[in-house]
Amino acid sequence: MYISLMFLKTHINIPDFNDVHYTFAASFKKNILTDMKILVNDGIEPIGREMLENAGFTVDLNKIEQAELIHKLNDYDAICVRSATKIRKELIDACPNLKAIGRGGVGLDNIDVEYARLKGIAVINTPGASSRSVAELAMAHFLSLSRFLQQSNREMPVNGDSQFNQLKKAFAAGSELEGKTMGIIGFGRIGQEMARCALGMGMNVLATDPYIQRATIAIGPEGLGIDVEIITVPLEDVLVDSDYISLHTPSVGKPVIGKEEFTQMQDGVILVNCSRGDVLDEDALLNALESGKVAGVGLDVFNNEPAPRKDLLMHPNVSLSPHIGAATNEAQNKIGAELASKLIAALKK
Repeated sequence: MYISLMFLKTHINIPDFNDVHYTFAASFKKNILTDMKILVNDGIEPIGREMLENAGFTVDLNKIEQAELIHKLNDYDAICVRSATKIRKELIDACPNLKAIGRGGVGLDNIDVEYARLKGIAVINTPGASSRSVAELAMAHFLSLSRFLQQSNREMPVNGDSQFNQLKKAFAAGSELEGKTMGIIGFGRIGQEMARCALGMGMNVLATDPYIQRATIAIGPEGLGIDVEIITVPLEDVLVDSDYISLHTPSVGKPVIGKEEFTQMQDGVILVNCSRGDVLDEDALLNALESGKVAGVGLDVFNNEPAPRKDLLMHPNVSLSPHIGAATNEAQNKIGAELASKLIAALKK
């Protein structure tokens, strides 16, 4: 007796071939993802780990020391790092199984990016996640230096009970930021966030960047709807016309600010570096501090981390922090979520 295939499908619930194929493919892909291992070598926020595990990946939080990575990293499909772990050509060559490198943060100078990409390895960072935190830290240094807080915090515990009036007089000639000019060198995401902070303080803004000609900066809460367009200018204009200068550039192999640049600045300028230590010539900086060309400098990054030079650390006109630009709870959560999201997308391709 002839029974049509349509009858069988209708009455006996034979699955369509396309449905079977889709179910098999989905199951196969899920199994592949479940077998993938990600080494998180420099830490990740819980939200990032949770996202990766929910996506089916095995996440290993046990740090492998740099010298051992060349022997062990090939057991993993991806690695997440911050600034401590270095991913160089030799390590990449030793790990043909590696499919993705995730960097929690902005800078990629600890990774041989172009070589990794030539090898077909996805290289991921989180450029937008920490912008606000870095900009706010830079602004904190500017405020501290304008009101001598870095000196006051050193002197008050030692002499505050016996020389209170003398200290009050010594630190009386502070400056307001409102109406002053903020110069921003490097006008990417962090530089633009710095502009937003400065505009919110009532400052004028000059910005320079070889790759960005203009940017629209939103001031205040998102619903306020106040936008300011900033057109970038040559570096020389920023150096000559700024009362405050904030550095937000990547490493370029040589200092962005050295002896020649200091000579172009206004006398008594205040400078902050929350980008990379090597963009600032520290010898030239110390000379500028001693001459009074630079009234004060805020440093979150140093040439010789993790052992910065002592003469900078001890200088009374230097405001200091130990490379904590992105170290806020908000930034770390955003970094973890953005990094996990991008890694998932890269490994699911």
